Amino acid sequence: MKWKRKKRPHPTKERKIIHIDMDAFFASVEQRDDPELRGKPVAVGGSKMRGVVAAASYEARVFGVRSAMPSVTAKRLCPHLIFVRGSFDKYRTVSEQIRDIFRSYTDLVEPLSLDEAYLDVTEPKRGPASATLIAKAIRQEILEKTQLTASAGVSFNKFLAKVASDINKPNGMKVITREEAPAFLAALPVKDFHGVGKVTAARLEKMGFRTGADLMPLTELEMALRFGKMGRRLYSIVNALDDRPVNPTRNRKSVGAERTFSENLDTRHAMREKLAFLAEKVFSYLKENNNFGRTVTLKMKSPEFVIHSRSRSFAGEIRSLATLRETAYALLDENLEEVPIVRLLGLSVSNLEREGIGGVQLLLPFEEEE
Repeated sequence: MKWKRKKRPHPTKERKIIHIDMDAFFASVEQRDDPELRGKPVAVGGSKMRGVVAAASYEARVFGVRSAMPSVTAKRLCPHLIFVRGSFDKYRTVSEQIRDIFRSYTDLVEPLSLDEAYLDVTEPKRGPASATLIAKAIRQEILEKTQLTASAGVSFNKFLAKVASDINKPNGMKVITREEAPAFLAALPVKDFHGVGKVTAARLEKMGFRTGADLMPLTELEMALRFGKMGRRLYSIVNALDDRPVNPTRNRKSVGAERTFSENLDTRHAMREKLAFLAEKVFSYLKENNNFGRTVTLKMKSPEFVIHSRSRSFAGEIRSLATLRETAYALLDENLEEVPIVRLLGLSVSNLEREGIGGVQLLLPFEEEE
């Protein structure tokens, strides 16, 4: 039986969407502020022997250094790698400067993290009518005001804009028009589909679906039957039907903080001391934004890099630091026998009052000073 392809109507007025992605943001800020680091391989976070890399400069990436990589691995790949502790407050300040530029062009700004965002400039507040020219202007303003470079993707939907911003990095731009989209999507490897993880990509490739062209003959129903929930998303992507709007009111799903320590913690007292610090960080953000949650999650990483997570939910929101701290202590006590030594502790709160469709780790996993 041959399924008929379902066609979805396009918006009456085609959207003009820009995805801006700062180039090696944390590392670039450090290189900007310290001339001695410019042109050198830099890793933000971690140390020579402990922790993980939060960000890597392009000079470090040449050697294979990547974010979330154990510091010891990064140092092995690049023996002359320079580790910098970094400052979340500093990065947040720069991020606000950049967002002010975005908001001067459109109110439809959807931040994804400190260093990237979607903008809908279909009807801009200022500047030319061309999304391409607006993207150029924004990148130039960012450079002039922050001395940092940004890359941009411009298209008629979010998926294509997101993929496009990565094509000519660093300090580049790519535009994908509706006419160019079918050929671009046909040639795009499924592993490069934003939202398709490594496991799903491997599964698709094992089934013979390596590029968009391999998926294009399938109907939406066929994709749903073959790939489940992901199938409808794949159909939307490969047929350029991603009609998700830019959402300026996107809320976070969780707020969390974690730290990798320069020395393993092997006593209850030391762990509770660090959890108290993390609880303060998390609660201060919740209180500042008046957005509290009902679920507390403790994350523990053993010296063997095995991660253990435990959660506890409440009927109502946690609105006191003491409750958050005591809950963290209780989760720790319940799991000390299983994980008596840790190299990392993390604490997060989810099930927020104003919960949206995304979220990021707000407090970065830089190594904590002893």
